[in-house]
Amino acid sequence: MEYKWKAFSVTSIGSLMAAVDSTIVLLALVPMAEELKSDYVTMVWVVVAYILANTALVLSLGRLADIYGRKRMYNVGFVVFILGSALCGFAASGLTLVGFRAIQGIGAALLAANSFAILSEAFPGNERGKAFGANSIVWGSGVVVGIVLGGLIITYTSWRLIFLINLPIGAFGTIWAYRTLKENRTNLTSRYIDLPATVSFTIGLLALMLGVTWGIIYSWNDPVTLLSIALSPFILAFFVYWETKRSRDPVIDFVLLRNRVFTLSLTTAMLQSVALFSVDFLLLFYLEGISGLSVLTASYLIIPMAVALSLVGPFAGRLSDRFGARIIASLGLTIQVAVLLLLRELTTTTPLIQIGMIEAIYGIGGGLFWPANTSAIMASSPPARYGVSSGMMNTFRNTGMVMSFALTLTAITGVIPTSIIFQLFIGTFSGTLAPDYASAYLSGQSYAFGISAVLLIASVLFSLVRGKESRQAVAVETPARAAARIRLEDRFMLEASNPHSKPQQRAVSQPSPTDTATAPTHRN
Repeated sequence: MEYKWKAFSVTSIGSLMAAVDSTIVLLALVPMAEELKSDYVTMVWVVVAYILANTALVLSLGRLADIYGRKRMYNVGFVVFILGSALCGFAASGLTLVGFRAIQGIGAALLAANSFAILSEAFPGNERGKAFGANSIVWGSGVVVGIVLGGLIITYTSWRLIFLINLPIGAFGTIWAYRTLKENRTNLTSRYIDLPATVSFTIGLLALMLGVTWGIIYSWNDPVTLLSIALSPFILAFFVYWETKRSRDPVIDFVLLRNRVFTLSLTTAMLQSVALFSVDFLLLFYLEGISGLSVLTASYLIIPMAVALSLVGPFAGRLSDRFGARIIASLGLTIQVAVLLLLRELTTTTPLIQIGMIEAIYGIGGGLFWPANTSAIMASSPPARYGVSSGMMNTFRNTGMVMSFALTLTAITGVIPTSIIFQLFIGTFSGTLAPDYASAYLSGQSYAFGISAVLLIASVLFSLVRGKESRQAVAVETPARAAARIRLEDRFMLEASNPHSKPQQRAVSQPSPTDTATAPTHRN
């Protein structure tokens, strides 16, 4: 088996674990709350803590992978995820479960920050779309497995098994990754960790997301909400100042943002997440509150989306390799705009089969967009910055998810009581909404989908004007080439860091393409 497919098999294990976890936990919130005697708010935090930890740390952890190697950090991610899963499986209270879910989120951040970077290193530039398209199969399968397996577990066993089942899978993934992945020294500048930048970015982003989440769950007038949201811009402004004026080796390579394809692809990804992350939440609320389905039965109607995503993703990835990401990704986004317009027309009598068909179309759009857009982002990044680029992509996407959640719940809680929303979220609501509440919910849902459609149209425009990325076929770097490149670039950085060196001393002849097949295209 070629190395690139071995690397794909390793990242597939991590992706499968994350995809299963994203659905299976939502199905188990009711038995968790009952056994741990926890309230609705605590159960919401069980979901949110994972997202916050993942989002706040993924960029910094991607930078660490650039410094210390992707194989090492990916394995650490497996270990942390396994540890968090084991602790969740033995949690004695709702609050401890929230804390352990945050640990699990840190492990997920390590896996997410390195997964796309590992694939980008293993696959040549003209095959990355194929790799990311194949990854769609893993994600779609994980969603289906999470729904089916979650139903079986909560029906016949204990909710604790949804976490403990990660232990053997994660252990196998760790061993396989250790034996399979090649460890490359991917940071070509230094092993310097910019602590002020790392801490300020993490705290600033966490403060912003915590403030938004706190406002959703408690109140937008709560002191914690106001203080967190007010402080976050100042902390993030300090981060930008430090990175651009003081840091000798920035966490974020701002040169990357001068690349039009890279920046607009990130923007497109974030807008797509803001617009669409909450779609399935709203559909679950609709199916529970309007159609009277249980949370498990309602989840089955997400399966058409996952199946369509799995089927379309590989073809979209190959098409993006051949024709570029712009057209393929934009087509996917346009299809999803049409889906949002269809969802705006849902009524109390809409047939379930129609919702299933809409979900399938939604999956087709996602299958076209994600492999193409992801490959455009990674193709626009130099190999030495794959970890940071992957981290930036996940940070933008996850931040968009939190904002989407805030946008949606704000629209819905404005028309029906928050207590009912919490019951729909957890899955404890029984029966159907009263006629007045049902009418109000449909109105709020239609409004939320309308805003999402506008945001998604903006993402289509950004996608169309991004330009075309470079997709030259690049050979996998051999150890000899890596050693030559590292010696050359270490010499460059040593001489460049000496303020007394003469210009001619800093000039470094570039190695031939045969010696540095994966040399970066630029640096700070």
